[in-house]
This record gives sequence, structure tokens and C-alpha cells, in this order.
Amino acid sequence: MKNLVEQTVALFETFKKEAEAQIENGNKAAGTRARKASLEIEKAMKEFRKASLEASKK
Repeated sequence: MKNLVEQTVALFETFKKEAEAQIENGNKAAGTRARKASLEIEKAMKEFRKASLEASKK
């Protein structure tokens, strides 16, 4: 589960960097990368939820 948290944090940092590039510089490609990262964050959060529920049952 620790690995999932580290992965999610890394994905969020990528999202943050790309979103800021889009907002501050108007970089359209960075917007595309930010949207992709947001989808990956969503998947990672679902995996974390599954792992968390399994851990709580033990």
C-alpha cells in the first residue's frame, strides 16, 4: 500500500507541474499531459481504495 501512496504522490506532482505550465504559459501540450495524469491519478486512487479495504478487513 505504501507503494500505491508513493505512486499517487508522484502522479500528482506531474499533474501539478503540467497544469501550472498550461495555466501560466498557455502550453496546450502541457494541458494534454495534465489530463492524462489526472486519469492515471484516478486509477491509482481506485487501487488504493481496494488495498485499503482489504487491509482494514485483516
